Parts: sequence; C-alpha cells; structure tokens
Amino acid sequence: MSDKDKNDIKIQVKREKKPKIPKEELVETKHSAIISDKSVSYTVNVGTMLIKEEEEEKEPQAKATIFYIAYIRDDIENKESRPITFSFNGGPGSSSVWLHLGVLGPRRVIAEENDNPVPPPYRLVNNEYSLLDVTDLVFIDPVSTGYSRAVPGEKNTQFHEYKKDINTIGEFIRLYTSRIKRWNSPKFLIGESYGTTRAAGLAGYLHEDLGMFLNGIMLISCILNFQTGRFNPGNDLPNILFLPTYSATAWYHKKLPEELQADLHQTLKEVTAFAMNDYTLALMKGDQLSSDEEAQIITQLVRYTGLSEKYVRGANLRINIHKFVKELLREEHRTVGRLDSRFKGIDRDDTGAEVEFDPSYAVIQGPYTATLNDYVRRDLNFASDLPYEILAPIYKTWKYEDYDNQYLNVGETLRQAMSMNPFLKVFVGNGYYDLATPFFATEYTFSHLELDPSLRKNISMGFYEAGHMMYLHPPSLAKLRDDLVNFIQSALPLTDISE
Repeated sequence: MSDKDKNDIKIQVKREKKPKIPKEELVETKHSAIISDKSVSYTVNVGTMLIKEEEEEKEPQAKATIFYIAYIRDDIENKESRPITFSFNGGPGSSSVWLHLGVLGPRRVIAEENDNPVPPPYRLVNNEYSLLDVTDLVFIDPVSTGYSRAVPGEKNTQFHEYKKDINTIGEFIRLYTSRIKRWNSPKFLIGESYGTTRAAGLAGYLHEDLGMFLNGIMLISCILNFQTGRFNPGNDLPNILFLPTYSATAWYHKKLPEELQADLHQTLKEVTAFAMNDYTLALMKGDQLSSDEEAQIITQLVRYTGLSEKYVRGANLRINIHKFVKELLREEHRTVGRLDSRFKGIDRDDTGAEVEFDPSYAVIQGPYTATLNDYVRRDLNFASDLPYEILAPIYKTWKYEDYDNQYLNVGETLRQAMSMNPFLKVFVGNGYYDLATPFFATEYTFSHLELDPSLRKNISMGFYEAGHMMYLHPPSLAKLRDDLVNFIQSALPLTDISE
C-alpha cells in the first residue's frame, strides 16, 4: 500500500470519528434560608444530564445535555413522603429562571418596588415566600435554553417541536427521579405560560408512557387551547376573551368612566357578562349585524376599553391585543405592556400600529439575567462559558407537527390524564393585567374541558392584581405562596409537609 493510500485512509478515519460527547456535570453546595419565619437548610445540586435515545440494534445515543438546578431540604428523614416539584417556564424558548428566582426558589429577584421598575445593579434576596419548606424543587431548562444544548453532531432544532419537547423533558424527569430514588414520592409539575402547555402534555406522557402518576399540576398564566390566543381572521374567540383584561388595563390607567373606576372586580364582572352575551352574539352575526346593533356594541366597547369610538369602529368591533397596547395611551405618548399591562413604555414614533417592544419584558429582562448569571457562579459554584439563554427566540420557528391546520389544544390531554388518575389536582394562577394569557381565556378553556362532574372539584384557581409574572408584585407574591402551599397540602394524604 502506497504512502498516499495510507494517508487517505487516515484522513477518512479522522473524518468518520464521532464527535466527543460531553460528560455529565454535578456541583453540590450547602445553604440555608428563612422561609415563612423558619430556618430551612438545604442542598443545591447544579449540573447537566445526558439525554439518550434508543435506536434499533444500537446502543442508546446521546442527543442533548439538560441543565438543571435542584434544591433538596436537608432535615427530612423520610424522603419517600417528601413532595418533589419539577418546574419550567415557557416561550417556547424560555429558561426556568422566572419561576426559579421569582417565586419558588429560596432566593428571589427584586424587579419592582411600588409598581415601578428598579435600576441596576440588581438585588437577589432571601425568599421568604419560597416553596422549599414544603417541597423539593427541580428547575429544568429545555434544549436551547439556559445551558442546555444538543450534543456535538446533533442539531438543537430537532428539539424545537411540541411532542419532542414533551418527550425530552419527560425523559429527564424519569432519569432524575430514578437516580435520586424518588419514584414513590408525591410528584408535582409547575409551569408558566407555554410551560403550562408543556405541563399538560407531560401529564399525558408521564401517565400513559411511563406510568408515573402525579399528585398535582400548578399552571401559572395558563394557555392550553391556542385558539383562545390567536388573532386570526375568522377566529373571533380572542376578541371576546381578551376584553375583560382590556378593561382591567384601562381601569389601572384610569381610562374608564367614573362609575367603572370605583371597583375593579365589579367592573370585570359586568364586562365579562357583556363579553359572554351581547358581544359574542354581535360577532356571531358578522356582517348581518344591523347598524343600530353595531352602534350599541361600539358604545359599550368604548366604555369598557377606554378606546375611541373611531378606533373601535375602524377595527370592526375586533380589538387586536398587539394594537391595543399601542392605542390605549397613544395620546400620552406611551404604550402598555403585554406581559404586564401595569407597565408603560416609550416608542420613538406614536403613529405606528404596534409597539416597538414590550415594556413589561424590559422590566424583568435585566434583573433576572444579571442575578441568575451571578448567582450560578458566585453562590452555586457552577461555571460555564456558554451564554445562559434566558429567553431564546425559538418560538418563531417552533413546530407543532401533529397539529398542522388546527390549533394546539392540550386541554384534552389534561382531561384524559385527570380521568385516568382521579387523584390528580390542578391549580391555575391568573393575573388580571396579563395580556399574554388572559384570565377569561383560561376560564373559558377549563369550562370547556368536558370534564366529568366528579372531577371538577379537583380544579382550583387563584386571581392576582398583577400580570403574567404576578410574583413581581409583592402582595400578589404573598398570596400566590399561600395558594400554592394550600394546593400542595390538598393534593396529599398528609396534614403537615413542612416538618
């Protein structure tokens, strides 16, 4: 064999050599926090876990590394009876940072004070409202978020799909539960925004594919039926379901008539009744609506939204959320937030149809990004030169391959999971100023699950005078903590889970 042939073989072997698979990492630290006026000692495990897939006649192949942060309370003798909660956020493309440093973990970010944003440098403080006193916590970053990535040789995009995402996170939960020997512990999921979509999907996957039955699911700022949130021509449902939140927003910014400004809850009750009856009937009639009927509906919409008659008429009675946040305070040269409509922003051009940015996301982006990056390295001793992806823009290309030409609706998945496991309980947290996942849309979804009457008592809801991340607002955070603790207690056969 010639030297040239030998060199060609060496080059070919080098080309065919498989990429090096990263090793799993794990860093453990010890801490304590004051939660609900008591000192709680705990261990934090920060690391990455390899997710593998079985292939026919082959060894399981590594596909991705999932980054996670787990908090385990130290002074629990009987780990089997100790609840464990798996947490994630939404996007799709969001890391788990919001629920982690906003409400659940033993440290929290101060992002607002007196309903106003805070300037840098930002503060991470003891979280007296953490749930660590009542449940262990595992925060999961899906692929392309946080430090989670596909392994070399694999593409991140293969994980950017509804079902693939469910299977990957479900596999992480199975592996983690097995490794720490917690299969018989009470298990909970908590998700926010698209994370509620993921949680409902996971309930189906864990129950049906893995036989892992859950005690409870906590849905924060919920969307299960995507028809309720898509402002597409011919789909009038969002126009109806967003209206009460438009009214709440106008109420907060004092744009409603005096009689409606007196009591938010009474106003929302009135607007909801109008939305379910006269407004729904008017939109159902479409072009068959008479001029007199149209005039009456316009008058009411103007009264309930704070918008001008000219705008409502020009919008053909259908108020798009992306235009509402620009229009409400246009004369004041301000916009309102989508995630939390309490917050105001400033655009360069007041004449545009839609906002340049979401001012309520601007309130949280800086504080959560800075504190997470500092906390992971400084307090938890985990170092990585990868950028921690707080919110990757993969929602723009996210796929729903089994739901082409239809709206994703995992409400049916949740209904079936609750029917299979009649002990499964669900809590739903709603912010009145949330224009991303409005509370009335969530109420509509749950009242249309067609759940058996015997199971309806398993669903409970909480309402808060804040937005999508209601925990930014200290009074709402305190109430949310109480609601979540009471829910976990209700989903267990135990009377005290804090000792």
